[in-house]
Amino acid sequence: MNLTAVVDMTDPVLLADWLQRTVDSLTGRHVDLVFIQIMANTISNIDLTTTVVNIIFVLIIAILTSTAARIVDRMLINYIPTVVSKVQVKIDETMQLMMRRLVSATIYVIGLMLIVYQIPQLRSLVTAIVAGAGIAGLAIGYAAKDSLSNFTSSIFIAVFQPFRVGDSVDFRGEYGQIEDLTLRHTVIRTTDSRRIIVPNSIMSMEPIINWSIREPEINWIVDFDLAKASDIDRAREIITKIAKGHPKVLKDRPMSVLLINSKYSELTLRLEVPVPSRDVAKGIGCDIREAVKKEFEVQGIPPAPWPE
Repeated sequence: MNLTAVVDMTDPVLLADWLQRTVDSLTGRHVDLVFIQIMANTISNIDLTTTVVNIIFVLIIAILTSTAARIVDRMLINYIPTVVSKVQVKIDETMQLMMRRLVSATIYVIGLMLIVYQIPQLRSLVTAIVAGAGIAGLAIGYAAKDSLSNFTSSIFIAVFQPFRVGDSVDFRGEYGQIEDLTLRHTVIRTTDSRRIIVPNSIMSMEPIINWSIREPEINWIVDFDLAKASDIDRAREIITKIAKGHPKVLKDRPMSVLLINSKYSELTLRLEVPVPSRDVAKGIGCDIREAVKKEFEVQGIPPAPWPE
């Protein structure tokens, strides 16, 4: 390759012409690469001074956009509860959070549009992309499919509220509280302080146990495995007495001890005990199980044998 050819390859317009000829020769017919020509003309018309000014302009818009988003978000935090109390409309924390996120996203989109439409080179580049938006558009649309699905799901979650920020939930065998709801994902904080980040499209599709959607009181289940020859009535009496004696168990609600399994060499008694909330249910269940085990040992009620 001689020096002239190297110089030609650095010229965007000449390079675009070379690509056009190469594509035509490979396909055996003329393929109109409009967007490449537009991009080449855009790049060739770029002036260094104008580019520096535009970069500064972009930075100013970005800073102003970020500042405006923060200011508006703080205003919404302060004024939404005041406005809600005056108009007597019921808007909970989850809806307020989603409103803030939507307003912030709108501000950032407006800022991006100002950057694009105030700079001629970017306008031309967008025109070039739109002109060649056949396969590229399909690819972009496919790539954005999940993001759009998450965004739509976040709106439905905020409106219909199958769960809210602060609710106690079970999700895929994990228990925790809804800590945050964004336009893309939901954050669940588990009891051991892990954060489970779940896309909103998954949260809206999969079954979730919401322990807070109505009254907080629940019936917690504790199973006891006994040997086949155990005295069921005596075991039931011990379980009931210990459960009723726990300070956090709700005394004004019924509890039951049912035989749910009687096969092979073991029995299973299931205690359904009313507790104040899901937050304390596991601890209460562990306390009862430990106390019952100790009392069984004293009373000579044998546990179920280990499977062979």
